[in-house]
Amino acid sequence: MSVDSPTVLRSHTLWGGTLGTDVLRRLREDIISCVLKPGEKLRFETLRSLYGVSYSTLREALSRLSAEGLVVSEGQRGFFVAPITEEDLLDITDARVLLERECIRRSLENGNADWEAGIIAAFHKLDRLEQSMGEELRTTPDWDLLHKQFHDALVASAGSPIFAELRHLLFERARRYRRMSALVRKQPRQKSNEHRVMMEAVLGGDKELAMELTERHIREVAQNLLRNVFRRTDGE
Repeated sequence: MSVDSPTVLRSHTLWGGTLGTDVLRRLREDIISCVLKPGEKLRFETLRSLYGVSYSTLREALSRLSAEGLVVSEGQRGFFVAPITEEDLLDITDARVLLERECIRRSLENGNADWEAGIIAAFHKLDRLEQSMGEELRTTPDWDLLHKQFHDALVASAGSPIFAELRHLLFERARRYRRMSALVRKQPRQKSNEHRVMMEAVLGGDKELAMELTERHIREVAQNLLRNVFRRTDGE
């Protein structure tokens, strides 16, 4: 039976989209979660067996992931999972700070009661999950999702589809570093009240404080990742 037959197509259409969309999402998640390791060569025969799709579908998915910065194309050598480097993490961090600050500013100017309610609801879900974890936080798929939803809610009134798309790409690239950090971290993270403080600043309409807290949050996470992933100390 061909991998492009209707039976195989139905079996791989997990999210209600096309087979190409399905394999793109699965590949992206396997790269971000480090199932496919940084620097690993992406061999078509192996991927075809793992994901049950044709070479043309794989090539299209890998080309799109290359545009997202998660895959590297090296001409005749083929495709590789993008490496993890300090320079890349710091570049992602700087870009996220600039974009997130602007999105926070715009959201505070445009936000309404529905926007505020969305922030409160997203925080409640994240906080409830974190409370269930006890004193130590663990990076799980559920936490990943609720964490992203909270940060998305904070900037939901920014009013720019292009900014939203860029935020998503940068957030996903940063998430790969967080997942790698979780894999190598010897001790789970301790709880903090950063998200609550950020929420209170936004809901209080304090634009400068909200932007400052957002930048501090992103940069402190980056410093933790540098320590955990690259074993870098603060003085280096």
